[in-house]
Amino acid sequence: MSEITFASMARASREELERIFAAGILPDLEQLAGWEFRGHNPPAWAKAAGITKFKKGFFRKSTGPFRYEGYNIPVKVSSISEPWECKPSNANPKRFGFYAVMPSSEARDAKDRRYDNAIFLNYAAAPENPRLDPSRVIKDYVVQVEGNPDLFLGKAFLTVGPARVFSNFFLLERDCQTNFTGS
Repeated sequence: MSEITFASMARASREELERIFAAGILPDLEQLAGWEFRGHNPPAWAKAAGITKFKKGFFRKSTGPFRYEGYNIPVKVSSISEPWECKPSNANPKRFGFYAVMPSSEARDAKDRRYDNAIFLNYAAAPENPRLDPSRVIKDYVVQVEGNPDLFLGKAFLTVGPARVFSNFFLLERDCQTNFTGS
């Protein structure tokens, strides 16, 4: 794979994505805060579930147990060559599936300290998520694609009892600034 782009990663094999992830660098949390990112889940099952496209946002907290948090926004289903249209609207996006953000090396549970080159998105730790919210089982790791400060590759795991089970890779590309601060 020559130049790595959002589109080329969307077509890449799992092995290629593993190589890109391994070569990725630790994202700077200050450079993520205040931004929303176009997201894409490449697996076929995501298309069947209607969740191939989404947005993720990151913000800095002034209070609370975590300095950085983030959220997801559902997006209307369309091809990745078409614009990301937030649900219910771009002007009033639904923010849900919140997560605490930290370098993986700072995760409380040793099982979650998997990748020194990644940030850790912990859905179970975000106080905004209801106690029985199904997103609380998600554990994501995100690296910046080497050489591109606007392109990121994520690796999603599901918590099953004490185990962390790989789910899928996902892609993120910087989209727009946001003033959302979690309130």
